[in-house]
Amino acid sequence: MSTQLLRAVNIMVSRDGIGAGENQRLDQPFGDGLDPAVLFSWAGATASWPNRTEPGGSRGLDDYFTRDWNRNIGAEIMGRNKFTPYRGPWEDHPEWQGWWGDEPPFRTPVFVMTHHLRPPLTLSDTTFHFIDADPATVLSRAREAAQGKDVRLGGGVTTIREFLEADLVDTLHVAVSPVEAGHGIRLWDSPEDLLDRFHLDVVPSPSGVTHHLFWRR
Repeated sequence: MSTQLLRAVNIMVSRDGIGAGENQRLDQPFGDGLDPAVLFSWAGATASWPNRTEPGGSRGLDDYFTRDWNRNIGAEIMGRNKFTPYRGPWEDHPEWQGWWGDEPPFRTPVFVMTHHLRPPLTLSDTTFHFIDADPATVLSRAREAAQGKDVRLGGGVTTIREFLEADLVDTLHVAVSPVEAGHGIRLWDSPEDLLDRFHLDVVPSPSGVTHHLFWRR
């Protein structure tokens, strides 16, 4: 194992393993049938939630995982559908610069996997690089950019599955919400699907989510 870990951190799915709905679009970033407010409610209630506008918030287990999102991270990898709801050539949507406004939360190089290349985009202290390559090549680029720190695998669930299938993920944290989505884009049929390659600890939280912690055998 590389000393630079590939860590999938704070991945959020429903009880039936679904992390995104179908028909993603501008007014439905997570697609139909899945309410992101439900998936994110545990993190949004914590004291360390970066978008918190009022003092307070919970401490404890959920707050620890919220803080852990950025620990020792030197680069991020994400799929195109995490960066944009649009499909096809970038020229069709020349103004689009991501969901996060002028100051994205990443503050590292970000590698966006896409079949449609475009020049790097820098917003504040985050630079997005658009790369058409297999997971191993993308990870190699991200590790070089991370300068010795870990690489975060940010999602969505299709991208996470690609890296799992390529056997490149070192640790995985999934927060499972107590809701059924019914249909959508699935991370797994069951967390036990990964036990051939990973150890697993399951830790319930008072907030109602259950944290699943995977690390390589």
